[in-house]
Amino acid sequence: MSTFLIRRLVSAIPVLFGILLVTFVLNRSVPGDPCRAILGEKATAETCDAFIARFGLDQPIPVQFLLYMRNIFQGDLGESFRFGRTVVDLLIERLPTTIELAMSALFLAIIIGIPVGIISAYRHNSRLDVATMIFANTGVSMPVFWLGLMLSFFFAVTLKDTPLALPPSGRLSAGLNPIPFYVQWGLASDADNASNILIFLSRFNILNGMLTLNTELLIDSFRHLLLPSIAVGTIPLAIIARMTRASLLDTLSQDYTRTARAKGLRELAVVVRHALRNSLLPVVTVIGLNFGGLVSGAVLTETIFGFSGIGRTLFDGITARDYSLVQGVTLVTAIAFVVINLFVDILYGYLDPRIRLS
Repeated sequence: MSTFLIRRLVSAIPVLFGILLVTFVLNRSVPGDPCRAILGEKATAETCDAFIARFGLDQPIPVQFLLYMRNIFQGDLGESFRFGRTVVDLLIERLPTTIELAMSALFLAIIIGIPVGIISAYRHNSRLDVATMIFANTGVSMPVFWLGLMLSFFFAVTLKDTPLALPPSGRLSAGLNPIPFYVQWGLASDADNASNILIFLSRFNILNGMLTLNTELLIDSFRHLLLPSIAVGTIPLAIIARMTRASLLDTLSQDYTRTARAKGLRELAVVVRHALRNSLLPVVTVIGLNFGGLVSGAVLTETIFGFSGIGRTLFDGITARDYSLVQGVTLVTAIAFVVINLFVDILYGYLDPRIRLS
């Protein structure tokens, strides 16, 4: 196992390098001037010359890339043109928002999508099967921005002043200022004295609420996450349901499944212990790819629901020609895909003992 992990991590280095190189070149090939994109009418020739010199944009592109790679090895992802802050600080502040949203959406997709796919496969060609597949196809067909707006209108406007009303935007209610767990635990007096990892973890509202036993924070965070999680998780839910159904149908027709039935095993044991486990490999692959896509940034969902996550930040960086910010987000996204794919490969070995990772 350790050899497999080391080999995969080493092989990821050229992948990350290639992604950084392509992103770096494409960023500087896109028409537009970052100075004028940010300053607008205030961008005089003198101001832009000073701007370009300050950020080293007057250097040849190969020189800029080498300087950027040197800074990365020192843990410096550069400074954002648009926000006037380091990219690392922006990632620490906003990446937890996107991860929390992605995990919530994928959790809903898994706990609903897999059971729906199992029921649909077991009751193949029945009315229930048709109904669940219609539901799945509808989920794939609905645009995220339309579904998000409809959910906001229904739960925040139509159901206003009812127990079912849900907040249409934001991560927390106004006036709710939770105490970070590192302050309550005495690990640091404030954010200025806390390490980056503590600040990063405290940005996960649900995690912070559990660590501080703050019930109000937990409930409020869950209510604010519910609508965007449904909106962004509907398409993964439908894909997981369809993939589970197709894979399980193929497994149920195998000889070892019929043999298990012939031995007199209960139907639940045949489906769950023998068929389902062997049909989960493609489902796990789809789940991993969907989680990577969600982490890379749900731009529309974060915009509709007022989430300052990494997707919305990336959009702002692209429109402002913010090279450092775009490259930093791209690097983090690439690392997320590498880690998720590594976890999926390890899970393969657990689900199917015939797969050897060593």
